[in-house]
Amino acid sequence: PAQAHAMTRHQYVGAIDQGTSSTRFMLFDRKGQVVGKAQKEHRQIYPQAGWVEHDPEEIWDATVAVVREVMDGVEAGAVASIGITNQRETTVVWDKRSGKPLYNAIVWNDTRTDEVAKRFAAKGRGGKDRLRHLTGLPIVSYFSATKLRWLMDNVPKVRAAVEDGHALFGTIDTWLVWKLTEGHSHVTDVSNGCRTLLMNIHTLQWDDELLRAFGVPRAVLPDIVPSSAVVGRVREGACPALADVPIAGILGDQQAATFGQVCFKEGMAKSTYGTGAFIMMNTGNAAVPSTRGLLTTVGWQLGPDEKCAPPVRGPEAGRGAPHERLRCRHRPRRARRRPVYCLEGGVAYAGSLIQWLRDNLEMVKSAADSEPLAVSAGDNGGVYFVPAFAGLFAPHWRPDARGVICGLTSFNTRAHVVRAALEASAFQVREVLDAMAQDSGSRLGTVRADGGMTANATLMQFQADILDAKVTVPRISETTAVGAAYAAGLAVHFFASTDALATMWAEDRSWLPAMDEGRRQRLYAGWQKAVRRTLNWAGPEEEESTRMGPAALVAVAAAALCAGITIGRLAGGRGGAL
Repeated sequence: PAQAHAMTRHQYVGAIDQGTSSTRFMLFDRKGQVVGKAQKEHRQIYPQAGWVEHDPEEIWDATVAVVREVMDGVEAGAVASIGITNQRETTVVWDKRSGKPLYNAIVWNDTRTDEVAKRFAAKGRGGKDRLRHLTGLPIVSYFSATKLRWLMDNVPKVRAAVEDGHALFGTIDTWLVWKLTEGHSHVTDVSNGCRTLLMNIHTLQWDDELLRAFGVPRAVLPDIVPSSAVVGRVREGACPALADVPIAGILGDQQAATFGQVCFKEGMAKSTYGTGAFIMMNTGNAAVPSTRGLLTTVGWQLGPDEKCAPPVRGPEAGRGAPHERLRCRHRPRRARRRPVYCLEGGVAYAGSLIQWLRDNLEMVKSAADSEPLAVSAGDNGGVYFVPAFAGLFAPHWRPDARGVICGLTSFNTRAHVVRAALEASAFQVREVLDAMAQDSGSRLGTVRADGGMTANATLMQFQADILDAKVTVPRISETTAVGAAYAAGLAVHFFASTDALATMWAEDRSWLPAMDEGRRQRLYAGWQKAVRRTLNWAGPEEEESTRMGPAALVAVAAAALCAGITIGRLAGGRGGAL
C-alpha cells in the first residue's frame, strides 16, 4: 500500500538543463510529455582574446529562478526525482567552507590553457596521445584537467585553498549538485568524469597515473557515480520548490542527447545540428579505440539493477554518507551495471556557415532564407563549399587546409553557393559517420537528428540521400533535458526500463533516401575532390598555431562549436551576432 501510494502521488520527473548560454528546467509526465518549462540566459564573460568565463553564482541563481517558475503551483512531492544535464568540461573551483567560487568558471571553449596542454603533452612519448589509452582523449585545452591546472598555477586563492585542503573542483553538474544539497554531495557522473583527462574510462575511477601527470590532488575531486542513481536530496534551504526531491540522474549534454534519443542499442547514432554538429554512436560495452581521430568516451552507466520499493524520505531515511543515498526497503540484487561507451566526432561549421554567408558575404538576409534559396537552385550546379576556415578535422586532420568554394562557372548564382553551404553540413556528417562505422565495424541504419538545423527539410533530405540512411527527428526537440529526465526517472522506478523508454520515443518527421546510387557516388566524389583542393594552402608560419596532429584536432573541432564570437574571430565576421 505504501509503495502504491508513493507511485500515485509522483506525477512528474524534472530536468535541469544547464547549457553554455542558458539554463532550463523542464517537467515531464509518465508518458515523457513536457508539462512545464522555463529558461534563463546568463552572461558570457570575455576577459581577453580566447578566454571565456561564466559566473558560477549567476548560473546557480538562474537555476533556482527557472525551477521556481516551473514549480509555481506544483508541490515538490509530485516530483519523483530530478536529473541534471550540463555543458561538459567547464571547470569550477570553490571553497568548501564558504561555498563561494574562488574564480569564474573556465568554459569548455576557452583556449587560455593551450600552452598548459602542450607542456603536459611534451612530457612523455606519444605527445598529445600519450594518455589516450587511459582516457580516450588527446591532451588539449578543451578538457578540464588543463583548466584546473591553470587555476592552481595562476590564481593565488585557488592555489592556497588546494594546499590548505579547502578547495573543491567540479564541472557544472558537480557545482549544481553541491549547491542543491547544501554541500552534502560532492559528485560527478561517469559521462562528465571521462571528459576531465583524470578518469580512467576502463575502471571508471580517478586514475593515479593521470593525477600524477597533471599534479592534481585527489582530495579536490568529487566522487564518481553512475549516470542514473540517487546521489542526494534537494535541501529546502537551497531550493524550496524542490525540497526533499531526490537528485537521481547526471549526464553531460551530448550523452544526455544520445540518451534522450534512446540510442540504447549498439550501432545507433544521433547527430545534433546547431552552430556545428555533434555526432555520437553507441558502441556498446566496449571502449572502441579510434584510429581516425574520433573521441572514445563513456556514454553512461546505469545504477544498481535493483528491484525495490520507492526510497524512503524524510527523517526515516537518515543522512546516508557520503552522498545522502536514499535508503531502499530491499537490498539491491546487483552492483552497478556495465557502462555504455560511444564514439564522438564534431563538425565545426554547420549552422555557423549559413550565418557566415549572412554576416560576411551578405548572401542571405536571415538563416531562414537559405532553404527557399537552396530549393530554387534545384541542385548545387557543380559548386562545392568546404569550410576549412581553420584546417580540416576528422577524418582528414590537415591544419594546412583552408576553406574553398570551387566548381564555379558563369552559370552559377548565389543560390548555388548557398545550396553548397547547406550540403557541406551533410557531407561533413557523412565523413564522421563513415569514420565511426570503420572504427566500430557497425553499419549505420538510421540517424536520429536534433538541433535547430533539423527545421531545414531540404538539408535533412539531402542528409538522408548522401548517407543512404533514414534520418529521423523526435517529437520532443529538447533531447538533452529528455535524457536527464529519463536517467533520473529510471533510478527511482518512475520509468520501468530502457525498453519502456524506447517505446515512448516518438518520431515527428523522417526522411528516407531517394537518390540513386550513381548520383550519390558522383556527388560524394565531387566533395572529396573539393576537399583535396583545400590542402597545402597554409604555409609553415600560418600552420604553427594549429599544428596539433590528428588525435588532438578533434578537440579543436568541438571547440569551434562555441559561441559566435569565436566564429567571428575565425572568419572575420560579426562574432557577437552569431
